[in-house]
Amino acid sequence: MTLDDLNPGDEAVICGYANEIEDEIRLLEMGLIVGSRIKFIKNAPFGDPIQIRLRGYDLSLRRNLARRILLSEPVSTS
Repeated sequence: MTLDDLNPGDEAVICGYANEIEDEIRLLEMGLIVGSRIKFIKNAPFGDPIQIRLRGYDLSLRRNLARRILLSEPVSTS
């Protein structure tokens, strides 16, 4: 499952990156660290970019980059 597969309100934990990702350092600098819990907030009006929340701040990412972030199964918020 990837970050692109989540729906608004879903939460999951980052478990890795796709093998071919060349932007891994940039993702780490933005706080997208393995083990971080993220929440999918919303899609932009035309679907790209997406807004996520992690570590107390909101971040917007392009969908092509979100497809390269591997996640655990969605976490229950209750």
